[in-house]
Amino acid sequence: MWETLRKEEVEKTLNTDFNKGLSDNEILKRQNQYAKNELENRKKEGIIIKFFKQFNDFMIIILIMASIISAGVSWYQGENDYIDSIIIIAIVVLNAIMGVLQEAKAEKSIESLKKMTPQMSKVIRNGKEGEIPSETLTVGDIVILEAGNRVPADCRIIESFHLKVEESSLTGETEGVEKDGTAICKKGIPLGDIVNMVFMGSTVVNGHAKVVVTEIGMHTKVGKIANMIMENESPETPIQKKLNQVGKILGVICLIICLVIFVIGIIKKIPPMEMFMTSVGLAVAAIPEGLPAIVTIMLSIGVTKMAKRNSIIRKLPAVETLGSSNVICSDKTGTLTQNRMKVVEIKSENPNFAMELATMCTDSKIENNNGKVEVVGEPTEMALVEVAYKNKLDKRKLYESMPRVNEIPFDSTRKLMTTVHKLENGKYRVITKGAPDVLLNRCIGLNKEMILRENEQMANKALRVIAVAYKEIEQLPSKLESSIIENNLYFARINRYDRSTKRRC
Repeated sequence: MWETLRKEEVEKTLNTDFNKGLSDNEILKRQNQYAKNELENRKKEGIIIKFFKQFNDFMIIILIMASIISAGVSWYQGENDYIDSIIIIAIVVLNAIMGVLQEAKAEKSIESLKKMTPQMSKVIRNGKEGEIPSETLTVGDIVILEAGNRVPADCRIIESFHLKVEESSLTGETEGVEKDGTAICKKGIPLGDIVNMVFMGSTVVNGHAKVVVTEIGMHTKVGKIANMIMENESPETPIQKKLNQVGKILGVICLIICLVIFVIGIIKKIPPMEMFMTSVGLAVAAIPEGLPAIVTIMLSIGVTKMAKRNSIIRKLPAVETLGSSNVICSDKTGTLTQNRMKVVEIKSENPNFAMELATMCTDSKIENNNGKVEVVGEPTEMALVEVAYKNKLDKRKLYESMPRVNEIPFDSTRKLMTTVHKLENGKYRVITKGAPDVLLNRCIGLNKEMILRENEQMANKALRVIAVAYKEIEQLPSKLESSIIENNLYFARINRYDRSTKRRC
């Protein structure tokens, strides 16, 4: 609904002030009304309940009954031989313990993946900027977002500057989405097409914005997904169905055989108690008490191997389901990769200069977090900045000597981005990067056919190519337009692939 309203209507509906934010009294009132801005967890079952749930299997029930009957027969006959019963119970208990331990281990790993919201958020309250814990955000709060921030709640954009947000956690799209607070969206359009809102769990990769919180916690898009996960129980896996089927068949056959033998013994005038004990002995012998243990051990080995490959299996039988899959189809690479790009090849007569141009013509930032250098921004640009940094070309130092004074942002129509930097000699360097086929037409002094041939060769190897070009000018034009500034350029080039899957893309 919020995407269909004008900003003035949003401000009025939420009863907030886009410039001053909420007052202290209003904050307390709304926090009591809307609760905390956090995702709820399904109520955890106690370890005792989890343990006894492991016995909710037909084969396991038959084994327990068999062990009890076997012990009863031994006691009745005065033999006091309980070894079979002890072995059966030990196998069943061991199976249950292994199941509980595996679930507990997987749940800890899953909990570490649930950190979808940032710990702190920059807000405007009572007319002042400050940082607060994200869980204390409430509907109507004014939040300031910058490149590298994770969006703390579903928000309507008030103001934005070159804002791009990566929403792969929600839509699977790896490329950042350009956002525009002035846009008005139609009702019912897909989430990926809503350009005037940002959603919890997504990441700002470029630009900055002022936004107003419209939904928090379980009412956000991510919250609704979490709610569906909590409410839906997992169906039985193929191996669980097969084991239940085998258990029922064995149970029925054993009962029929025991009944037939008992009747035959009675017809032949054998004492009823003796025939009953014989029938029970046959039933116990016919049940494969080692089967659950063997299955559990094999599944545990499979889970361990999957864990070494960073695949978390919560329930043991699920590993068999995955192992039975011949083909996995996905139309979104972002759901399967880390969405991190890496430069693997540079084709230029002067690679260092090509890296210098590429890293300067980006919006990514280099930050020091607890002594560790990190690059934040859009994945493609992060790769360019990282490869330059590893080759001792720090973007921050380059900007100190050649400050960025103007720019023409990237857009999907031009397929280009341009930055302008002031040189120490008073001249200006224009750097443009983008699609090779487009940028080539803006360049001079090159063998176009040869470059297009190289581009095709790299494309045939499944490499995606980024072209970089530059020029130096005496002074800036009165109006910085693509048709004026993005021409008569000198060419360089750089290409990359997605190493997170170790597959070229």
